[in-house]
Amino acid sequence: WKGQRAPAWRSRLRIEPGLTCWPHKGCRTLGSAHSLGAPTSTARRTLSPSRRPSQIRVRMPHQYPAFTTEQKKELSSIAQRIVAPGKGILAADESTGSMAKRMTSIGVENTEELRRYYRQILFQGTEHVKGHIGGIIFFHETLYQKTDDGTPFVKLIKDKGIIPGIKVDLGVVPLAGTNGETTTQGLDGLNERCAQYKKDGADFAKWRCVLKITDTTPSRLAIMENANVLARYASICQQNGIVPIVEPEILPDGTHDLKRCQYVTEKVLAALYKALSDHHIYLEGTLLKPNMVTPGHACTQKYSAEEIAMATVTALRRTVPPAVPGVTFLSGGQSEEEASINLNAINACPLHKPWALTFSYGRALQASALKAWSGKKEQTKAAEAEFIKRAQANGQAALGKYASSAKAGAAAGQSLFVADHAY
Repeated sequence: WKGQRAPAWRSRLRIEPGLTCWPHKGCRTLGSAHSLGAPTSTARRTLSPSRRPSQIRVRMPHQYPAFTTEQKKELSSIAQRIVAPGKGILAADESTGSMAKRMTSIGVENTEELRRYYRQILFQGTEHVKGHIGGIIFFHETLYQKTDDGTPFVKLIKDKGIIPGIKVDLGVVPLAGTNGETTTQGLDGLNERCAQYKKDGADFAKWRCVLKITDTTPSRLAIMENANVLARYASICQQNGIVPIVEPEILPDGTHDLKRCQYVTEKVLAALYKALSDHHIYLEGTLLKPNMVTPGHACTQKYSAEEIAMATVTALRRTVPPAVPGVTFLSGGQSEEEASINLNAINACPLHKPWALTFSYGRALQASALKAWSGKKEQTKAAEAEFIKRAQANGQAALGKYASSAKAGAAAGQSLFVADHAY
């Protein structure tokens, strides 16, 4: 800048570690603040006085280490098999505490043996619905349990072509400084747990974050915190060859209408996919488990299945990249029949849908089966038949071919809503 007044920003120019310094005289501290002497002719051409720091080109960050072709192929193959046409997920990952509530509702004691026997009913029933169930999410206890004849549950379902998954989060905890909002714990030790779960047969995982709609929530802090927690979890899973299901659940509690739910859903999903990009997540090897866009449980205005479907698909089209293989909806307290009808309407929606749109239901696949069983061994076949009926219904809904029936099930029309639902 001979004969000119040097720009004020010149002395504040920084070159980050790993970037090549432009040639100039007086460079003393590569990688930190520079005290620039007279620039060479190359520097004069590169750093003209008219250019500001925002105009100086620097290299974009890279993913280290990048996934190999083989790793990407494994992850994408697992994800695509789970959401193959007409297939969805059975969420059997209820914690011991959640199972206590289910058992109490039918007057059954919550023992490890009864929990094992009940889940055996579901898993053996998959023989008749393996064309509709692509994956099953296990709780830690269930992953290591066996059938009456000693067959491990993992082997039982793998032999039917169903992929085992595992819930890896450790539950929600309060997010300080917010109006009752939460984040999810469990990142500590997750890498080691994922490595062990992979050895033990789990090929995908699930992590649930929870947000709620009120006049003041979700806050930006809650949205960003939960998005980053999900992204960190997804990164750890993929490094261990496990497909992550990311679940940013917006609770149905409240009086909000359909429009408000759609707006919040779009903001939450947009933040989530920005975080996944920042963490270098391989989207083709992930699945999304969101809420459907529905009005709050206490909303006085009623909406049709077609309106819910249009709002849901619109929100997804605005936020979820086409690279994602599938969207596996949670039931969110809907009755069994309502969850099937809404899923069918979503798949029948005339808007373009580049992902598989299917189910990852717990209560909406199990309510009638649980009621039919009621802790009685002689009712095993009846409970199995109820589960098969719901699995077939949702398999058809995932194709947009479900027709509601009067013989829907023992608890098909019963609302499954639980305020502030926790697993």
